[in-house]
Amino acid sequence: MKTQIAIVGAGPAGLLLGHLLRAEGLDVVVVERASADYVLGRIRAGVLERTTTDLMDRLGLGERMHREGLPHDGFHLTDGERLIRIDVKALTGRQVMVYGQTELTRDLMDAAPGRDLKVIYEAGDVALHDPESDAPYLTFTENGTARRIDAQFICGCDGYHGPSRAAIPASVGKPFEKVYPFGWLGILANVPPCNHELIYTNHDRGFALASMRSETRSRYYIQVPLDEKVEDWPDERLWDELTLRLGPEVGTQIMRGPALEKSIAPLRSFVFEPLRHGRLMLAGDSAHIVPPTGAKGLNLAASDVHYLSEALIGYFRRGDTDAIAAYSDRALARIWKAERFSWQLTRLMHRFPDNDAFDRRMQLADLDYIASSVAAQTTIAENYVGLPL
Repeated sequence: MKTQIAIVGAGPAGLLLGHLLRAEGLDVVVVERASADYVLGRIRAGVLERTTTDLMDRLGLGERMHREGLPHDGFHLTDGERLIRIDVKALTGRQVMVYGQTELTRDLMDAAPGRDLKVIYEAGDVALHDPESDAPYLTFTENGTARRIDAQFICGCDGYHGPSRAAIPASVGKPFEKVYPFGWLGILANVPPCNHELIYTNHDRGFALASMRSETRSRYYIQVPLDEKVEDWPDERLWDELTLRLGPEVGTQIMRGPALEKSIAPLRSFVFEPLRHGRLMLAGDSAHIVPPTGAKGLNLAASDVHYLSEALIGYFRRGDTDAIAAYSDRALARIWKAERFSWQLTRLMHRFPDNDAFDRRMQLADLDYIASSVAAQTTIAENYVGLPL
C-alpha cells in the first residue's frame, strides 16, 4: 500500500490530523494498534480550548459538540475555605468548552468513512522503518497477515508508549522529564456537578478537583500517594474525602452516586525534542505529557496538529520545505509554555512530600495574591483558555 502520509495512532490527535489532511485532498492512512472500542473506552480530558473547538468547526464536525458541550466562562481556585473565581471570559473575551475527549474522538471516528479517511484498527507489531530517508515505511500485521505502507511522511500520534518516538535514535532526540510523587484518584459518576464550573482545591490534606462531563455526569479527583490502591478507596470513603477537601461551601453541594469508573493516574511532565527526524514527525502524547492540572493535554495535541497539518499541506501544495523544517520549533515554543503553566499550577495546588510549613504559607500567599490581583488572574486566564497559535 502507498500513501502520501501514514499516521500512527487513531486517538484524537491522529484522527484530527487525518481529517485536516483529507479535507485538503491529501492521501492518508491511519494505523492504530488497539480496537475502535478500546480507543473510545479511554476516560480522558474534557476541557477544550478555543484552538481545539475551532479545528472541529473548521472540519464541520462541531455540531454535536456545540449542542451537548458546556461552554464555561471561568473556573475556581480554592484553599478549602474560599472560592477564587477566575473570570476567563471577562479577562480574555474567550470561553472553554467542557466536552469529553471520548465524545470528540467518537465524532472524528464516525466521520471518517464518509470523508474517505482510511483507519486500520487492531494493527499488530507496528514498526517504523527508514524515517531519515525520503522513502519511510510502516510494517504491521492485519488479521495475522504482514502489511506494509510506503509513505512520503510518517506522523507519530501514537502516545507515550507507542513505537514512533522510539524510532528516533538516542543520538538525535532528547527527553526532558519530571515525575511527580503522587497521582490522581478519579471517580466518574452519574450525578449532577456540585458547581457549574470546575473547582481546583488546595487543602491541607491535598489537592482535589470538581469537574464534569455533562449536566448529569460528574468527574472528581483527589491527590493520593503513588502507592495507594483503588480497592482501598470504596465509594463512600472517596466521597467523604472529596467533601472534606472541597470545603464547606462546595462540599455540601456534592451529590453522591455509585462509581462508573475509578482509577489512579500518575502525573508527569515530559517533552521530547526534536519533534521531527527526517520524514518522521511527532505530535500529541508521543512528544509530550503534561499533568492534567490546567487541562492542557488534548489541547496541546490539537495545537501540534494545527502546526503539522499546515506544514504538510504547504509541502504538498506548494513544495514548501521550510514549513516542514520549522514544524518542531514552532510546536515546541507553545509546548513549553503549556508545560510551564501546568507545572506552575501543579506546584501551587498540590501538597508535595517535602513541603514544610514555609512552603504551605507560600502557597496560601500565592492564592491570596491571585484573589486580589486582576493582573494575576489575567495571566492565569490567558494560559487556561489557551495561548495564541
